Amino acid sequence: MLTTAEAADYLRIKERKLYELVAEGGVPCSKVTGKWLFPRHELDSWVLSGLAVPDGMRPAPAPPIVGGSQDSLLEWALRDSGSGLATLPEGSEAGVERLLRGEVLAAAIHYHAADIDDSNPRVIRRLPGLHDGVLIAFAKREQGLLVAPGNPLGLASLEDALAQGARIAMRQKGAGAQMLLDVLLERLGVKASDVKRLDPPCLTGPDLANAIAHGGADCGVATRSAAKAARLDFVPLLFEHFDLALRQADYFRPPMQALMKTLRGERLRAQALDLTGYDVSQAGEVRSAP
Repeated sequence: MLTTAEAADYLRIKERKLYELVAEGGVPCSKVTGKWLFPRHELDSWVLSGLAVPDGMRPAPAPPIVGGSQDSLLEWALRDSGSGLATLPEGSEAGVERLLRGEVLAAAIHYHAADIDDSNPRVIRRLPGLHDGVLIAFAKREQGLLVAPGNPLGLASLEDALAQGARIAMRQKGAGAQMLLDVLLERLGVKASDVKRLDPPCLTGPDLANAIAHGGADCGVATRSAAKAARLDFVPLLFEHFDLALRQADYFRPPMQALMKTLRGERLRAQALDLTGYDVSQAGEVRSAP
């Protein structure tokens, strides 16, 4: 750990400039007992993230894959854009881990935390090794409880589901929908282990919808569009930010530029209306950048 003076000397800049970078959130650091400290290895990663190298020295580009969370509108946009981007839906955390390892071009994410409603920007800014991370708005999505047609248990909230001992379908650890459910349970003072749950976890929203449609569970958290596709009823809970995380240089690659063109077009808006449960008014906007 370096002090401010040591870090400025290490980076060969003036302390005043370093303080400016700290104020802008532009350099990795930590405040301990009122003093700023700078992890040397994080400074190295920060410097290397902007490294300009000859073509012969460039690392292999990330494959044209969007990892992270599954989403029907995103899958449509990838096809409609002609971007050539494939999807690998494994959940938000798994997508980000692959992004850090260079295994995907972008990760679709929707993080949730008990202390903040819009967690995506904070997560991307704090990830070690992603100092060049960019967050692009895709949509705001409506999340809620999926229930069988006719809502046979008469559920109007998560509290109702808990009070009636409903079987709740779960998602895997690291999935955004599971983070949301965990946060909502925490706010109600309920432990996830005390919930009457369906195991094993469902790997995607459509998988969860299928479990409810076939009677394996009474309800579960997923999007309104997933409910509509499975012809299930839907109890709304909230709208969440659903974003694309990627490295700054990859934003300018042809596959992402093709997708960005679609995100700003009218066809996306028409498709969002058809699928239901989306607000795409900010689609394609940069929500966070280095």
